[in-house]
Amino acid sequence: MSHKPDPSKNVNLTIDGIPVTVPEGTRILEAAKKVNINIPVLCEHPDLCKRALCRICVVECDGRGKLVAACANDVWEGVNIVTINQRLVYIRKTIIEMILANHPQDCLNCIRNQNCELQSLAQKYGIVSSSFDNEMEEHQPVIECDTIVRDMAKCVKCARCVEACQEVQTIRAINTSRRSHEYEISTPYKQPLKDVSCVFCGKCASVCPVGAIYGHDQTAEVQKAINDSGIKTIAQVSSALTPALEKELCLAAGAVTTGKMITAIKLLGFDKVYDAAVTANIANSEIIREVQARKNEAERAQLQGLLSMQGLLSRPLISGCSEGVTRFINQFYHDLTDDLTGVKSPRYIFSNLLKKEYADKEGLELSNVTSVSFVPCIAQKYTEESDKTDLALSAAELARMIKLAGIVIENLPEEQFSQMSRSLESRLLVSNDSLNLNLQSQDNSLKKVTVRSYAQARNILEAILKNEYDTQWVEILSCSGGSCSR
Repeated sequence: MSHKPDPSKNVNLTIDGIPVTVPEGTRILEAAKKVNINIPVLCEHPDLCKRALCRICVVECDGRGKLVAACANDVWEGVNIVTINQRLVYIRKTIIEMILANHPQDCLNCIRNQNCELQSLAQKYGIVSSSFDNEMEEHQPVIECDTIVRDMAKCVKCARCVEACQEVQTIRAINTSRRSHEYEISTPYKQPLKDVSCVFCGKCASVCPVGAIYGHDQTAEVQKAINDSGIKTIAQVSSALTPALEKELCLAAGAVTTGKMITAIKLLGFDKVYDAAVTANIANSEIIREVQARKNEAERAQLQGLLSMQGLLSRPLISGCSEGVTRFINQFYHDLTDDLTGVKSPRYIFSNLLKKEYADKEGLELSNVTSVSFVPCIAQKYTEESDKTDLALSAAELARMIKLAGIVIENLPEEQFSQMSRSLESRLLVSNDSLNLNLQSQDNSLKKVTVRSYAQARNILEAILKNEYDTQWVEILSCSGGSCSR
């Protein structure tokens, strides 16, 4: 029977000669951080389970010859741990060189250049080339639905993406296959992501330590539209994007305000920059109307004695932050497809409502207007439609454009969002009034639940199918970074 750690009990140990006391059940890696010792890792990720695949984090304990993985082993009373010596440095350098022997040496052309965990480790240990023969397999990067790029030639086989897909999101579109030197990360039968159960949430890309899986960069397409004198380019962006932009630009919290972000986007060449809250409010207002209509229909069915119809209509409406949520329901919960909202996403509303309004005002053909939605994560880039005049860029892509243009965003003056026409503004005010009335009215109180992963969504959807969950609206936020919103 395995010992279950007691967090209320303390453990005393020594790390590199420094005494430290931590709760029982603390991993060596975490204990070392408490005394400001950072043990190098590659496969380890804070959102995932203990891995111990790459072995870069190995340490010595009590002078024994056996090496222990710091990411997967807990400390114990009185242990003396050594995290750095000549032997450990040699072992770590050897492991890194072995990984590099199966890895492309084109860091300057990689989207993760200067933001790659493997590159950082190589620099830390002074590795400029591998002493092993290069046995890299040939793989061409594959762009999946203009959302995710898989460049498996760069895969270091840490299996972070596998756990994120299978355990965190419970989608199981990515798996491991084969063994030994043939071990690889792949999809079932090596099919494209669109042909397996993938919902394009982007969680796999968010945990990848290298450039093997990442969001498809469409900045070149946007820049082409900006540079075309015959095309007008309009954008929508949310104030909630500023923290993500600060992170991508390595700036302190509060350095980027909404006004400075608007100024930066206009300096990039965009003709108009609208507030994404406009389309988000319209979408939410329409969903609330839909929820209320279902409630009214259910009440009428009850009065008419239509029990089966009443049961169906009393189920909650399901919405999501991206079209991947619709794909998720269609694949895993087909019996709930009729409960999906018919309201389009804020991105769709922007590219059809504001874009048309702007084109009409300027006397332009719709094809001569490119709309760009700046979104918080990869998940919201995914769409099943292919309108090349409607694009979505993540905070990372916006940061790349800002860096390339040489814009020092923290020093910019602040500007306001572009104004809409009076007719559209009036429509928005009606939507906002409806939204506020529905949310605040006690007679029409709205029961809503929001979940932030597909794993959480499954629990609620299973309960709904069993008629064991009482709510009127289920909102599924599938954001890879946890910052999605309508």
